[in-house]
Amino acid sequence: MDIRLSAHGSYRHQFHIVWIPRYRRRILKGDLKEFVAGRMHLIEEHHPDVEIERFSIQMDHVHLIIIIPPKYAVSDRVGKIKANTSREVRKQFQWVKKM
Repeated sequence: MDIRLSAHGSYRHQFHIVWIPRYRRRILKGDLKEFVAGRMHLIEEHHPDVEIERFSIQMDHVHLIIIIPPKYAVSDRVGKIKANTSREVRKQFQWVKKM
């Protein structure tokens, strides 16, 4: 178990996040799956304090094991990650908007 240190304490906040496409449609396959997998690695660049330990992309949902420091609200970080990923997917794959 890897314990992180902050200025005034130590922490190990590991979260299991699952998010799904609208209506749990089975669209995460092929090029879209590869695109989302590539975006997972960019999350750590945009949010340097957040660390993704593992992720798995199924046809109808995404699993993330993620470490978020206690100075951030989990809902805020997850919301930003989902919003940024969704925006890029809709920009890259126009057919997703029509579903």
